[in-house]
Amino acid sequence: MKRVVLTGVMGVALLSAACEGAVETETPVAQSSDVVEEVTVDDLAEKMVSAVEITDLAAADIPVDIVNLVTIASPGLQIGEAQKKVRDGRTYFDVEGETAEGEEIEFDVLMTENGPEIVEIQRDLAWSEVPEIASQAALEVGDVNPVRVIESKQPDGSIIYELFAEGQPGDPAMEVRVVDGVAEVLAERWPH
Repeated sequence: MKRVVLTGVMGVALLSAACEGAVETETPVAQSSDVVEEVTVDDLAEKMVSAVEITDLAAADIPVDIVNLVTIASPGLQIGEAQKKVRDGRTYFDVEGETAEGEEIEFDVLMTENGPEIVEIQRDLAWSEVPEIASQAALEVGDVNPVRVIESKQPDGSIIYELFAEGQPGDPAMEVRVVDGVAEVLAERWPH
């Protein structure tokens, strides 16, 4: 099993300073007293993948171009709250509100070089409201009884159904993509 040893910044700096100008050719190794945290490669990958920086925003603090974009997409939208999320080098604004028809909805807006772009329009659904094509695809994979389902409409016309398991509110346990009447359980998490 590969292991990664993370050392403190001061430990690395001291080790580098001690080795500077030394004639020895051996690679310096951190001593056990220098170890801050020891993790497996899998642990490190999990930490990197799930690292998300989240900032809660009041409606008044949402950038104007994002407000304009979501209110054009949903005329009459009453914005409730928002979050700025930085994940995997991308910046998103999750804007939640209520449509003119009274439906709760969330827009995931990605900041791009060309400005903000809506990458998902989401709403919560009951498991019983999920179209049969999507629920059947999920059930074919295994015993599924999600405690939360998010329907996520994509710009390409596909819909992702995010299925959350009991005790795992952060990331979906399964995602099912439906496009052109065909459903597939995704092997990897959808990028947005």
